[in-house]
Amino acid sequence: MIRSVAVYCGFRLGASPAYGAAADALGAGLAAAGVTLVYGGGGQGMMRRVADAALDAGGAVVGVIPEDLVEREQAHSGLSIDGGASRLEVVADMHERKARMLDLADAVTVLPGGFGTLDELFEVLTWAQLGIHAKPCGMINVEGYFDRLLAFLDHAEGEGYVRPADRARITVAPSAPALLAAWALGEAS
Repeated sequence: MIRSVAVYCGFRLGASPAYGAAADALGAGLAAAGVTLVYGGGGQGMMRRVADAALDAGGAVVGVIPEDLVEREQAHSGLSIDGGASRLEVVADMHERKARMLDLADAVTVLPGGFGTLDELFEVLTWAQLGIHAKPCGMINVEGYFDRLLAFLDHAEGEGYVRPADRARITVAPSAPALLAAWALGEAS
């Protein structure tokens, strides 16, 4: 059963308004399904949009942010470090952030983002490949943002570097509602 989802996404909003709209839809969709959002704790860009949408819809949000990024990423001001269903957890470093986010989540997904988002995606996929976890992994491919990455993964599979079973770990959906439906969350459940 999926009670919490870690969302990896950009610190920036990106070029297309569709990216922010997808973050809004995901945050609101998770809240409507009674699923806790776990995210990087930032107070800007895609991170802020997904968290605000969940909070505005009455959902629980857990932000996890390293000490040295509290100022740089402007930690979300609407989350308290006092605990509770919606809270900000400040951790020592990025390694602890990634481990803590996965520990708190029953599933993970990515929205558009840059190097950090891709790092988090590939680390969680590697951990699944190694048997460290068996949590569902999703990708919201807003306006084909990840098309070239998906083509590369198909190429890597074809060249024998990615096993078909590992490639199949990623549930790719064009929108937040489609991913939530694939995971039987929200209105689809």
